[in-house]
Amino acid sequence: MSYNPRMSILPGALPSGGAANAKSRAAKKEEEAAYANMRLPDREIVGCINELGISFTVQDLQKPNPIQVQMIFEWFGELLMNKTRATVDPAMRAAAEEIVGEDLCDALMPSDTRNLLGFFANLKRLMNECGVHDFNFGDLYKPTHDRLVKLLSYVINFVRFRESQTNVIDEHCNRAEQTKARIEQLYQENQNMEGQLEDMKFTRKQMEAQVAEKTKRNEELKHKLLELRKTQEKVAARWEEAKIKKSEMTKELEDKTMTKVVLKQESAKLRPYTLQSPSALQSSLTELSNTLNGDKAHIDSLDRRARALQTSTDSFTVVTGDVASCIKLLEEIAVELAKEEEENAKNAKQRDALTERGASVREVERTEALLQRQLAKWVERTETLRVHSQEKAQRAKESMEELRAVHKKLTEERSEKGKDIERRRVRIEQIEKKMLDLKENIENEVRAAYDEYLKMESHIKLYITEMEQAL
Repeated sequence: MSYNPRMSILPGALPSGGAANAKSRAAKKEEEAAYANMRLPDREIVGCINELGISFTVQDLQKPNPIQVQMIFEWFGELLMNKTRATVDPAMRAAAEEIVGEDLCDALMPSDTRNLLGFFANLKRLMNECGVHDFNFGDLYKPTHDRLVKLLSYVINFVRFRESQTNVIDEHCNRAEQTKARIEQLYQENQNMEGQLEDMKFTRKQMEAQVAEKTKRNEELKHKLLELRKTQEKVAARWEEAKIKKSEMTKELEDKTMTKVVLKQESAKLRPYTLQSPSALQSSLTELSNTLNGDKAHIDSLDRRARALQTSTDSFTVVTGDVASCIKLLEEIAVELAKEEEENAKNAKQRDALTERGASVREVERTEALLQRQLAKWVERTETLRVHSQEKAQRAKESMEELRAVHKKLTEERSEKGKDIERRRVRIEQIEKKMLDLKENIENEVRAAYDEYLKMESHIKLYITEMEQAL
């Protein structure tokens, strides 16, 4: 059963797929006509490949070897795209490891196969750019003479066109590389500035924490110093009171000692009176006893006061020790204060340094903003250059299209001239054939006439001989 659509009876009508088939046939004819102009002779192709440093002969082209063909295409890929099976190996290995894992990567997908597949994908893009849109994997594994001649012809013509445009390509590549290098340099400088800014911010936070800690410690030491000063004033007041009391009691003790010495002298003076009468002595003794008892009582009171003074002296000694320790503590506090002043000076210096660093940070921020603006300008310039390059590429593409149109026109003219030359050659061959036939006929006629002439001559001679004999 046929599923083809019903044909129309109208003249010139086509089936539903006729227009597409007609277009495909026209495109195929155009491609064949372009290929007829692009096709290179076998010897020229072999010479071009030998110039690349690859040993290649006409027999190799007529009977292609897949390994040798793959090596040739790999060389073209490296020349035009900087792509080989070795360059695509890391990406293909990473893809294979991501799909099947590292353990089964080499077992399920051998490196030669996956590298050849990756190289084939890049090579297919190259062939599309060269004008070959039906490039397939069989052209690498089962190459034929006609396909290989077609592929190599297109690639060699593309290489020749590329060599003719080397200056333009190099100029754009150099500009792109310079722009890329400048962008990378600016990005690296920006990263370095950001790192320095982060370091300075971190250092600033540390310095602020240290300054806050030192300030807190300074306040605590100030409160402690005020308390110690108050204690020192109290101890100094008590020390002055103790000194005054000590001087008073020392003076009173000296007075009592002088009184005792005077009394001893008086008792020595009264000793001769003991030789007097008993009643007088008794009365004197009674008086002396009373005086002695009074003196004893007074001496006891003086002893008690002396012991009290000794106790006070001991307490004064203890207080003196406390005062000395307080003085020592004050000296240490003075040393601590000196250290604190040094710390304050250092903190002031660090605060100044922090201020300077803050200024440098602001300068870095301004520099960063300037660099950002410069980067934006460079990006804008890069975009402008990219737009210009795209415009130039568009113009080059348009000129290429024009050249292709001219080439196509020249190819058509060449094909027409070739057809005309072929027709003329056929006509010339036909005319030559007719001339040869005519020459052969003339020669046959001449030969026949010559034979007739010889026959007539022999007949005439025979007739003359017979006539002579008859006469």
